[in-house]
Amino acid sequence: MRHPISATESTANFKKQGHSVNKKRIMIYGANGYTGELIAREAVAKGYRPILAGRNAKKLQPLAEELDLPAMAIGLDATETLERTLRDIDVVIHCAGPFSATAEPMMRACINAGTHYQDITGEMEVYRAAHAMHAEAKGAGIVLCPGTGFDVIPTDCLAAALHKAIPSATHLTLGFDSNSAMSPGTAKTSIESLGVGGAVRRNGKIEIIGHGELTRQINFGRGEKFAVAIPWGDVATAYYSTEIPNIEVYIPMSPRRAKKMKRMNSFRWLLRMQWVQNWLKGKVDKSVRGPSEEKRSEQQTWVWGEVRNDRRGERKIGRVVTANGYDVTVHGSLAVMEFLLDYKGNGGYFTPSKLCGSELVERLPGSGTIKIGID
Repeated sequence: MRHPISATESTANFKKQGHSVNKKRIMIYGANGYTGELIAREAVAKGYRPILAGRNAKKLQPLAEELDLPAMAIGLDATETLERTLRDIDVVIHCAGPFSATAEPMMRACINAGTHYQDITGEMEVYRAAHAMHAEAKGAGIVLCPGTGFDVIPTDCLAAALHKAIPSATHLTLGFDSNSAMSPGTAKTSIESLGVGGAVRRNGKIEIIGHGELTRQINFGRGEKFAVAIPWGDVATAYYSTEIPNIEVYIPMSPRRAKKMKRMNSFRWLLRMQWVQNWLKGKVDKSVRGPSEEKRSEQQTWVWGEVRNDRRGERKIGRVVTANGYDVTVHGSLAVMEFLLDYKGNGGYFTPSKLCGSELVERLPGSGTIKIGID
């Protein structure tokens, strides 16, 4: 029976087995979570043998035994041990939420260890934190690339393609329409935003707005729908990719639900309280499960974007259809990982499109091509 081992034992065993520090090694941290497990299984199917890691040895053990992979139990607060372990790792795919608490310690450990970092977060503050570490990462020669899943590969690539269509654009609006169900991690991330509000970028600055405050009609690709602005990660990342100063992100929503969202604004202070957050997340643990493989195979996502320069009267619309969000996350994460395994460029913070090009989304299984026109 294979048992997860400590970081110290693991490093020693790898060296005894003749694993050179120059040999490409991958770690999936948070491999016992819904999406982390999907990534681990697909990595094995592609011929890789990642190290499965996380904070809980018992939760890692079943997957490690099934896939016959090395497993490592290590906490993010064990800074010295974590950094020492990461020196033998080339790329970390970080899948352990809540990323608001876990991303920064892992990014700092990667910078100190000389290990490329990527994650599957959609949390705006993680992108901003990674952007703030650009100089440190560049000095260390390592890449920080959070958001290598559905958050934010499709929308980021579409934003970059639209910017190429109108380089002088002053306004960018993005959105997506999907029937995909949420995983427990995504649901918990949504709960964290309830007490904060929505977010847009105005004149280069992020502004917090009320839930349900901005609405419009959008044809995401399967008919016009009522849509509401949400605090999606592109409010940060699309600006880093394009420098367009005004950015909004929308999803379809019924007018009735949008009105309910607006009513939440009067008690956002309550939704920020830790006991309320814990209670809501506890309900997620009891009731939310990630979608089955069969369900995922039936679902697609319609991604839409609009870029314009009102002074010049220029406007373009872009669309791309992708697989469901979880399959995009699995294949997107592994595509970025493979890119980083052979990467020879400068270190620093990168968005997915800045690192791999706006064509990245088109190369993922289940994705179509980006189409840009006037409608």
